[in-house]
Amino acid sequence: MIRAFLEKHDSTSNEFQGSNLSDPNLSWLPQVLKEFMLPAGFPGSVSDDYLQYMLLQFPTNVTGWICHTLVTSSLLKAVGVGSFSGTAAAASAAAIRWVSKDGIGAVGRLFIGGRFGNLFDDDPKQWRMYADFIGSAGSIFDLTTQVYPAYFLPLASLGNLAKAVARGLKDPSFRVIQNHFAISGNLGEVSAKEEVWEVTAQLLGLSLGILILDTPGLVKSYPMLVSTWASMRLLHLWLRYLSLSALQFNTINLKRARMLVQSHILQSRVPGCIDCNRDENILLWQRFIKPRIIFGVPMEEMLGSGRSTSMLKTLLRLYAREKYILVVNQQQIDFEVFVSFKVGATSVSVLRSVWQTYWLHENLNVSEDIFDQLAKSLSMMDEKFNEFIQQLDKGGWDIHQINLRVPKEISIDECPV
Repeated sequence: MIRAFLEKHDSTSNEFQGSNLSDPNLSWLPQVLKEFMLPAGFPGSVSDDYLQYMLLQFPTNVTGWICHTLVTSSLLKAVGVGSFSGTAAAASAAAIRWVSKDGIGAVGRLFIGGRFGNLFDDDPKQWRMYADFIGSAGSIFDLTTQVYPAYFLPLASLGNLAKAVARGLKDPSFRVIQNHFAISGNLGEVSAKEEVWEVTAQLLGLSLGILILDTPGLVKSYPMLVSTWASMRLLHLWLRYLSLSALQFNTINLKRARMLVQSHILQSRVPGCIDCNRDENILLWQRFIKPRIIFGVPMEEMLGSGRSTSMLKTLLRLYAREKYILVVNQQQIDFEVFVSFKVGATSVSVLRSVWQTYWLHENLNVSEDIFDQLAKSLSMMDEKFNEFIQQLDKGGWDIHQINLRVPKEISIDECPV
């Protein structure tokens, strides 16, 4: 492993020396701008999807700042800027209301960081997209303050709370994305160059937002302001989706694991990173993906109302060599499985349970004994799973970083049967 790492490191260093920021697609860009905006050694120092993502991210940020400018104008009118007489009392009242909504909004980030911190490594693309949806909802509250200035504090606080929740989702997700880009251990430089793109987009977006606000009739026409914001926001969300779709993660989360396993069982092959990431549905919740897998189910629920000792002993014998127990929920019309994990289960245990689930989904025969079919699925997994892992490795997937979390709440202690 050490030798392989050193060989890879030497190869990467040679790429740095040879590349000198040379990329045929950027030959038109002056060298000084390349050095200012791109990490040293580009393109060899970052992942292949870096430039496409940043090029899509830039207009996304521009439209975001245009929306910010339009929303801010509504907030300022709601607190009295432009309508009050300019007295000290009016200024103090506006400041108090403005600061109060910021304080209430900060609660959102506190909640997200403490409660959902373990979600972002699994699916950063999904949570980054959801952050923009939630942030858009927060901006709608801000826009309504101009119509209902008497309710400024509750409306602006709800808006700031939603946007704080969005930021709590956005920042950790993007750190995972930045870490994905930094294939040469250059996370600091990747972050610094991203700041260059972000600030440039911010300046351009603010400038365009000011020009839009200076358009005759727009400032006085609230419906025109809202329609302009809505158009910009829809464009922003579309660009965000395109930029996230351009990412090509080689790590395995639950969505990608499902796609890889299904392809292996149906076609005896696994798709590569590019194909799998392209086909991955960023927006889809796990609970809506078929076949349905429920992880961390208590043994009492798995056994059902009968709760027979013989059934428990049969399951323990069947899964003696596995770090989990899987049963098919026969109470449901649609195919569904329950999975409970043993102490010591790992992400590979989760991946094996997904493989067994998809094999059962494709081969289950309701007229046959369920325990015989569970035994057959385990036998097939013993025969095919190592081949599956080898294909993942050859396909460029990082088999050492499988982001499949084992539920911590419920575990089965090993016991003799």
